[in-house]
Amino acid sequence: MQASAASLQAMEMSFLGNTLDRQSTRRDDKPYIADLLSRPETEIVLSTDRTLVFSAGSELKIGHDLEAAKSLGANTEEMVFLGIRPETGQALFATTLPHSDEDLEQNQDLQILDLRTLALQSTFNPQDLGALAQARALIHWHRTHLFCSQCGVKSEMAEAGYRRDCPSCSAPHFPRTDPCVIMLISDGDRALLGRPARLPEGIYTTLAGFMEPGETIEQAVRRECMEESGIEVGEVRLISNQPWPFPANLMLGCVGKATSRDIEIEDDELEDCKWCDRDEVLKMVKDTHPEGHKIPPSISIAYELIMGWLENRI
Repeated sequence: MQASAASLQAMEMSFLGNTLDRQSTRRDDKPYIADLLSRPETEIVLSTDRTLVFSAGSELKIGHDLEAAKSLGANTEEMVFLGIRPETGQALFATTLPHSDEDLEQNQDLQILDLRTLALQSTFNPQDLGALAQARALIHWHRTHLFCSQCGVKSEMAEAGYRRDCPSCSAPHFPRTDPCVIMLISDGDRALLGRPARLPEGIYTTLAGFMEPGETIEQAVRRECMEESGIEVGEVRLISNQPWPFPANLMLGCVGKATSRDIEIEDDELEDCKWCDRDEVLKMVKDTHPEGHKIPPSISIAYELIMGWLENRI
């Protein structure tokens, strides 16, 4: 059963606002793509393996013009077409730079910023932040899939960056998006929250995990909850979803009802897991928890799931 329209409208997470016209039917039109790339108003998003690269200045723009990108070492043969801004007709591309963050930080004309930080600080409007998420995910895929997985030969970019072809065995390779379930499990007026060691000190969040081949969303929720906490789950509802470009996930936000109560942490996914009543969660939200516990920041679907449960919206 899907969530109500009201609860879906309440979901205001980061990376949802991408409005680019991706023009997928024209990606094989090489003269058209080349013309777009050569236009003076075109912007090119630049990235390293971990961060995004911007021009220094009072007005932060998401991209660079072609000459500026080439001067920093960008390869025009490895530029991904992101799409067209529908309101202006401006084209956006993205590519990676052959430099480390440390090298680029020495250039006073540049700013090296992480996408997560940009989202937390609301640096860009939702449309641009969504485009940057698209760029980061695609750039990461190209950086990590340069060679054919069938024969090992270096592959070549095709279809304006949405495919890589092997010149040796002709195998086509496509960008991947990894689906993850993320779930607020409740037991009446209590929510199940866990603490992975990778999170900042004091943060408790919803359980989450990658889907496995042959699973439904509901099956993945139940399996992950059992693996991480020992809690059995009955009813599961899909609430919303969120692109999460760290590096290229689609978070499937769910709520589920627990059918068992005793928590047993048996693997190394969590360093702690507990049932939290509404009063404790409210203290986490207000930053008044006696032990300093908090929930994740508002950019994430975990925050929306917790707040939706706390406010009886989901």
